[in-house]
Amino acid sequence: MRISRGAVFVAFAWGAVCVAAPAAHAFDGTVPGQSDATVTLPSVTAPVTGGKALKKAPSGLPAGLMALAEEGHPIAQWRLGRMYANGDGVVQDDLRAFGYFSRIANAHAEDSPSAPQAAIVANAFVELGRYYLEGIPNSKIKRDAERAREMFSYAASYFGNADAQYDLARLYLKGVGAPHDVKYGARWLGLAAQKGQHQAQAVLGEMLFKGDQLPRQAARGLMWLTLARDAAAPDETWIKDSYNRAIAKASEDDRAMALQMLEHWVQGRRD
Repeated sequence: MRISRGAVFVAFAWGAVCVAAPAAHAFDGTVPGQSDATVTLPSVTAPVTGGKALKKAPSGLPAGLMALAEEGHPIAQWRLGRMYANGDGVVQDDLRAFGYFSRIANAHAEDSPSAPQAAIVANAFVELGRYYLEGIPNSKIKRDAERAREMFSYAASYFGNADAQYDLARLYLKGVGAPHDVKYGARWLGLAAQKGQHQAQAVLGEMLFKGDQLPRQAARGLMWLTLARDAAAPDETWIKDSYNRAIAKASEDDRAMALQMLEHWVQGRRD
């Protein structure tokens, strides 16, 4: 199965989602007054191997799941994509995983952000973006940072996906596949951080605490780093190291204010 890579432009006007903060807190990762470009629907090329239907389910793969995927059920396609991406019960195959993710993206890109399968569709775009960012060895899926940005941008803007917002922010911060733009990158970090994306919280927190790229807000930065540390996986030592460096340098006033901000954050999430 091969889906044309010809340009398909579907414009979606979307409202800018700003992170509300009192003026006293100054810059918190948003760019006040910055308008957002119209989102265009990216087309995805499904490789022949990855999108090709299987006549028989491989060993270890439920036949019913395969049948549902071939009938076009996005949840089944997502599960198969993740299984092939991780080598979970099947031989690891990034190209086949890419194929299932691309089928989801092509079939459901225009679904409503409130649709039951919207999270899966958004995550499929994120996975595609990550594949484009690195490429798949020995395949036609080559490294293409601009294509990666398109995937992240669509999932971040239209679906409001926090992981996509974080990945998009990193591209702007590094100037990879996008113009180097610290403030715009920080804006995406702020949006993702507000949704609880802990990696975005860690990066934004360090930037605000250090103040070398953004106006310094040590207490707010420490708040984000604390949230990120609490949510970090055991192997995400970079987050814990970043927190430890900040807490060691923070003043008593910074620590007290960060704790107060943290309490407001937790209370706000409960309300």
